[in-house]
Amino acid sequence: MLLLGIDIGTSSIKVAVVDAASQQTIVTAQYPDAESPITSLQNGWAEQNPEMWWQHVQQAILKANATGKYNPKDIAAIGIAYQMHGLVCIDKNQQVLRDSIIWCDSRAVPYGNKAFEVIGEEKCLSHLLNSPGNFTASKLAWVKEHEPHIFEQIDKIMLPGDFIAMKLTGTITTSASALSEGVFWDFKNNELSKDVMGYYDFNNSIIPEIKDVFTEHGQITAAIAEHLSLTVGIPVTYKAGDQPNNALSLNVLQPGEVAATAGTSGVIYGVGDTLSYDKQSRINSFAHVNHTASQTRIGTLLCINGTGIANSFTRKIVAAEKSYKVIDEAVKHIPIGSDGLSVLPFGNGAERIFNNKSVGAHYQNINFNIHTESHIFRAVQEGIAFSFRYGLDIMKENGITPSVIRAGKANLFFSDVFISAFVNATNVPVELYSADGSVGAAKGAGIGAKIFVSEKEAFANDKPLNLIEPNVHEAYNEVYESWKELLLKQIG
Repeated sequence: MLLLGIDIGTSSIKVAVVDAASQQTIVTAQYPDAESPITSLQNGWAEQNPEMWWQHVQQAILKANATGKYNPKDIAAIGIAYQMHGLVCIDKNQQVLRDSIIWCDSRAVPYGNKAFEVIGEEKCLSHLLNSPGNFTASKLAWVKEHEPHIFEQIDKIMLPGDFIAMKLTGTITTSASALSEGVFWDFKNNELSKDVMGYYDFNNSIIPEIKDVFTEHGQITAAIAEHLSLTVGIPVTYKAGDQPNNALSLNVLQPGEVAATAGTSGVIYGVGDTLSYDKQSRINSFAHVNHTASQTRIGTLLCINGTGIANSFTRKIVAAEKSYKVIDEAVKHIPIGSDGLSVLPFGNGAERIFNNKSVGAHYQNINFNIHTESHIFRAVQEGIAFSFRYGLDIMKENGITPSVIRAGKANLFFSDVFISAFVNATNVPVELYSADGSVGAAKGAGIGAKIFVSEKEAFANDKPLNLIEPNVHEAYNEVYESWKELLLKQIG
């Protein structure tokens, strides 16, 4: 019996087919090979076409099928992970009304700040666990004011994963976890937030049917099954945002466990069992995949928009012809601190850790007689690691003090230099696993379809690849303090 996982990333779609019996990954595929475009019509805006995601999902599944390593008819359930906080608007015919305003778009900040003020800071934090900030509800408020002709046609709004599930099944659902990441969910009353819906004057009818994360969210239609060589009627049994799903893929499900990822954005994600929140909403609390009304499981999320995208941007500008592997080997020969070159990697929209300020990216102290492209790349990777350290210090203020952080060996965690910078800057060991979002989504599907007896069974065979412990913390800490001085000058 096989499980299909789909991961809707910002840069590409990844799929994985997992054998439920052995829990081994049979094949993974990615589409497209190049990074998907982000439309930015104005400074601080970021949009993608949901239909592009759907086309890429189909191509990725067909690409996996073409390997011949499995029979697509043996797939029994589908799980979906997706980039968080995006807004998808459809009409009554399930047609997309506008491009999705995605996670790194900053235009809605003033709307969320005003809602925070009017609803009341204490009430927002104690009930929503967040400021409405720059999240999905505030993005919808922007559409309502600036594109009323589109807003009037909206039948349902959804998160990116809800949209892909709809394209597969024709059924529209969401979950408390999804609604919490859009800041629509009242945790104290365990319901759609009357305060948010009332303040923004949204009709409850635009919210899809609310279901558990691990349950059936529709069955594959005949037309889609035929096109993708799947069995008619197999269910979508799991949908989760990429960071809760990344935590699931690393078996981070219980209080005290912590995960990290460093893709386009960077995240540290810790699980707790109380309705906790940061008073400044610099880090955010959402319903974890296994949160229920009777079992509190809150994922506290530190998100840094400018991480992997800073690395890819620098490669595009400085050394587009070189692979990441070649670059990562070259930076090993550059000393810690990059001979004085520092990079602030915050060029991907407003950053929550800075109270939704747009700081911008900065490459500082470049010396034309000393620094090479390898210095620049090392400074970028160190700057990203220092961003994690800065954010982790905020998490520690809120009682999250990890003894170890689990991460999948992917994206920036392929780089030995980045791993060393991360571990030594934060002074926290990292356990690396062979895990990614699409594999996690496949296992989530197995849990939701009850193919696995329990969450524990789904990860029974997972073992860490290795453990990396701090060994030069003092050297990195000295460089971090200098980097932090530069940062504080920028944020004021």
